[in-house]
Amino acid sequence: MASTSSEPPIQYFDIPDFTFHNGTTLPHVRIAYQVLNPQNTKVAVIHSCFRGKISSTVTHSRGALSSHKIIVIALFGNGESASPSNTPNFARTIEYMDCVAAQHRLLSEHLGIKEVDVMMGFSMGGQLTYHFLATYPSFTRSAVIICSSAKTSGHNIQFLEGPRAALENAADSARGLRAFGKAYSAWLTSAEWFDEQLWRDVGFETREAWDEVAAGTNYVDWSGDDLLAMLGMWQRGDITRCTGMGGVGAETTLEDALARIETRVLLMPCLTDQYFRPYVNEREARTMRDARVCVVQSVWGHVVGGGANKADFEWMDGCIRTFLQG
Repeated sequence: MASTSSEPPIQYFDIPDFTFHNGTTLPHVRIAYQVLNPQNTKVAVIHSCFRGKISSTVTHSRGALSSHKIIVIALFGNGESASPSNTPNFARTIEYMDCVAAQHRLLSEHLGIKEVDVMMGFSMGGQLTYHFLATYPSFTRSAVIICSSAKTSGHNIQFLEGPRAALENAADSARGLRAFGKAYSAWLTSAEWFDEQLWRDVGFETREAWDEVAAGTNYVDWSGDDLLAMLGMWQRGDITRCTGMGGVGAETTLEDALARIETRVLLMPCLTDQYFRPYVNEREARTMRDARVCVVQSVWGHVVGGGANKADFEWMDGCIRTFLQG
């Protein structure tokens, strides 16, 4: 489902004199990416998600996208592309618009791609996909957006304030990462998942043992500054900020921005996702030119989009395959 050690190495595209949305200009930034199935001619672009690395990104390379050349691209802030942890004087705030600008240059200038056949993203990767479609309406033929939304909701913003506060107010970085993981962990799945003790399905005998990994080990190699940079980008996610409709300072509604998207879009929310709710995608689809919603009927909540459950992953892969054949 995700990349493995036997697959091609991570590559880097260096961009000189890059100016971020907040006005910061750096003499050098890099975008990390990986190319899978390079022999194919159809092009798929997949974005990493929050706390996601290229190697952990679900690619569908042996399923729905097996006939595509797949380019997996890391978000700014993930520790592989330019981030606070690896780039001196990194921008204090980053936006999805920064990722779009850099990744479009990677695809069009460096890789010579004039059109993407399918763009895919889960969670923050889905929001980035939305921002990409709004900024370059005719660049992508089809898109698959999983457990995500075009604008971060107030409920989602407030949820993220908990992990943020836990990290920012900790006595040291190690305790901060542990507190961040604790504050975040219950949101990963659903109440039903805990009721059914489904941590057993991923190899843990007790909730406490699962917690040691989900809220502990999984954060050991992460930089707190990187997490905060991505978290802020997530909180400010809103495609009305990147369409440029009507000139500087003009009011653009979410409906206007969604209607500008020319791409065929498959929206795949999970029934029990606690922050990207299915009704939001259904509302978005009514405004878009060519969008359909396929709700994942699962108790695995948000992490279903990251391939956490095999049966759900296979069902989703089939939906994606059918959509791309349409």
